[in-house]
Amino acid sequence: MKKTTTLLLLLLTLFTACDDTETYGDKKEKERDAINDFIKSNHIRVINESVFNAHQQMTDTATNEYVYIERSGVYLQIVRKGCGTMLEEKKQVNLLCRYTEYNILNKTEQTANIYAPRQYDKMTVTRTGATYTASFTSGVMYSSYGASVPAGWLVPLQFIYLGRQSTADDEIARVRIIVPHSQGHSYASSSVYPCYYDITYQREK
Repeated sequence: MKKTTTLLLLLLTLFTACDDTETYGDKKEKERDAINDFIKSNHIRVINESVFNAHQQMTDTATNEYVYIERSGVYLQIVRKGCGTMLEEKKQVNLLCRYTEYNILNKTEQTANIYAPRQYDKMTVTRTGATYTASFTSGVMYSSYGASVPAGWLVPLQFIYLGRQSTADDEIARVRIIVPHSQGHSYASSSVYPCYYDITYQREK
C-alpha cells in the first residue's frame, strides 16, 4: 500500500511538472497577445500591403499607420523615405544605423546606440533580386547578439532610399518596426519574444 501511494505521488508530481511546462505554441500565443496589446496601447493603425502600395509605399505617421508585411510578419512604419537611391542589385554597401530596441513582451528597453554622439552600428549589406543578406561588423547589436543581422531589420530596405545627408534638406531614412521572434536576433528567436525598433539607415560613403 505504501509503495502504491508513493508511486501515485510520484506520477502526480511528474504530471504537474509537465503541465507547468510552457510549450512553443504557448510562447507564440503570448507573443501574439503582446504584439496585439502593444498595437492597441500605442494606437497603431494597421493597413495591408494593397493599401500601402496604393499610397506609394508610404505610411501616414499622423495617424500612426503601420503596414503589416504578411510574408515576414513584420509591422513597418516609414517615418522618412530617405535620400539617395534604393540599394542596387548585386552591390555590397556598408550601412550605418542608429537605433533603439524595446522588448515588447517584457516591456523594457533592451539595447540602443543613440545615447552617445556619432555612435553607429555598421553592417555590410548585399542585395540579390528581392533577397537581402547582411552582417554586423561593429556596434551595440554586434557586441550584444553577434554578426547576424535580424531579418526584420532588412525588410524596410526594399522600400527606402539609402544615402547620406549632403544638404540641409536631405533626410536619411528612418523606420519603426515590430519584429516577431522568427525575424529577430538569436536571443529573441530562442526565447520567443517580439521587439520594437526605431532605426535610421545611411550609407557609410
